[in-house]
Amino acid sequence: MTIVNLEAGMPTVEVARARLSQSLRTARACGTRVVKVIHGYGSTGKGGAIRSAVRRDLEERRRQGQIRLFVPGDEFSPFYEDARQAVCLFPELAKDRDYARTNQGITIVVL
Repeated sequence: MTIVNLEAGMPTVEVARARLSQSLRTARACGTRVVKVIHGYGSTGKGGAIRSAVRRDLEERRRQGQIRLFVPGDEFSPFYEDARQAVCLFPELAKDRDYARTNQGITIVVL
């Protein structure tokens, strides 16, 4: 699994989206199948703009068939179908430190 930290350096939403796009292209080119995206939750405590933009982008990529699935951190547990599917495909995900911890600052992406 590759880890991509989009919140490093406090980028704008557009810079973070560009980093996400480049990171997913690189991961695919390297044969990586799972990417853990750290986007943060936002300093306001209500969910940040980067988090929202990343999840919108990933939903669009999923619809277009560019990614297989993504699991928001707050759904990264055995109680959600996409998380169960991701763990079924990649059992090592169940050992990830954020598994079943409702970390809203991350998202798991399966390419």
